[in-house]
Amino acid sequence: MLDAIVDHGLPTPHDEADLATLRCPDAPSVQSIVANDALPPPAVLTFEQPSYLGSEPVSVARYFDQSIFDAEIEKIWKKTWQWVCREDHIPEPGDFYTYEVAHLSYVVVRQQDMSVKGFVNSCLHRSTKFKRGEGVGSGDNLRCPYHGWTWDNDGSLKSVPCAWDFAHVDPAKTGLPEVRIGHWGGFVFLNPAQDGPSLEEFLAPLPDHFKDWDIANRHVSVHVAKELPCNWKTAQEAFLESYHVLETHPQLLKGVGDANVQYDCHSDHVTRFYAASGINSPHLARPLSEQELLQTMILGDTDSRDDTLVVGEGETARTVMARNLRKLMGEQFDADLSQVSDSEMIDTIEYHVFPNMVLFPGISLPMAYRFRPIGTDPNRTLFEILFLRPNPASGEAPEPPEPYRVAENESYASAPGFDAGMGHVYDQDTDNLRSQQAGFRASATGVQNLGNYQEARIRHFQMVVDKYLAAEG
Repeated sequence: MLDAIVDHGLPTPHDEADLATLRCPDAPSVQSIVANDALPPPAVLTFEQPSYLGSEPVSVARYFDQSIFDAEIEKIWKKTWQWVCREDHIPEPGDFYTYEVAHLSYVVVRQQDMSVKGFVNSCLHRSTKFKRGEGVGSGDNLRCPYHGWTWDNDGSLKSVPCAWDFAHVDPAKTGLPEVRIGHWGGFVFLNPAQDGPSLEEFLAPLPDHFKDWDIANRHVSVHVAKELPCNWKTAQEAFLESYHVLETHPQLLKGVGDANVQYDCHSDHVTRFYAASGINSPHLARPLSEQELLQTMILGDTDSRDDTLVVGEGETARTVMARNLRKLMGEQFDADLSQVSDSEMIDTIEYHVFPNMVLFPGISLPMAYRFRPIGTDPNRTLFEILFLRPNPASGEAPEPPEPYRVAENESYASAPGFDAGMGHVYDQDTDNLRSQQAGFRASATGVQNLGNYQEARIRHFQMVVDKYLAAEG
């Protein structure tokens, strides 16, 4: 396993004085905000783990250079744990999910004993894919559509047409090449490499952080996918910092702490973004009252907005909105949310898991993101958004929907079940990416300059990429 970044001689502030030098000087910290909530956050949200990782410029060639991209496929995508699907996508024996990243393709199959196996999606005869496109299906075997070579779902060779012509092929030695499979939080993961850390080691400390956030007991209510005209790193870095809110999302400045977001680097593979809602941005010329903050907290969500809500004496907008959402969302999803903290109800809590997963444990923003390179082009990425809602206390959870493909020139709001206001925010995020990707090539200096605190997760991410690329083998 890679050594932790913070063990490489880089200064990591620990005391309050050091932390204060990193944060925005004109706004309270997230910790001071949530400490005053009516229903305080769980212990996992009551600490900070920032890292100062240097201030050196970062090369932009990493976002478009073909040789770097090719090395990433070999040293990252063929050697790391990646989320494939939810357990609910393959609930029964014979169910399979085809997963593709760059030019690589795999199929994971639910076995008769309910375990899961994963295989390279390529026939051992003349390499034709068993499954031609990504997604779910079910069957008794893996059969090549070209010549009919067939393997059982456990990967053992079952039959070869005209077997007399293949006396040199030993069925006992012609099992499908397997990939490692892991399970966590209702997700199925795969790792093409046979060595390296276990999934639990790779994800640490994520499982410990999420032990009281039962995301395994959630279902996919919305699944949206969109191709983006940029590198796979460019796309996810747009969601690793809040510095862009001032210019890209000015409508969010009313009620969202942007410059005082908390950024944590927990390990090589796990970082966190923690943003308080229902507070004034330090960029506002006139701070809003608590009542005004309350009226601006939900973007276009008319089902959850209640204009009759009032901030009572001694209350905050945060307290009132969290209380309102507990009631509304508890009824909507048949779930008991009475003990869920104010922060878990309304704040943006975002974990990034290397190389391409973003996970939100909150209730009102229950998303999971995934970013993957498409084919062999370093300038194309598939971005997926899944909403993971609590399973109903009574009855079975609905089956996961098919991914809805949003065209590059279409709004996310066009997707069924997607809130219009939130769709507009995602449009603002991704509309920047074509210009940024083109700007990397146009750069006169060949480097970018990152903020020491607000963009620390981007620097951390790039440092981990570089460590994988520098590893031997």
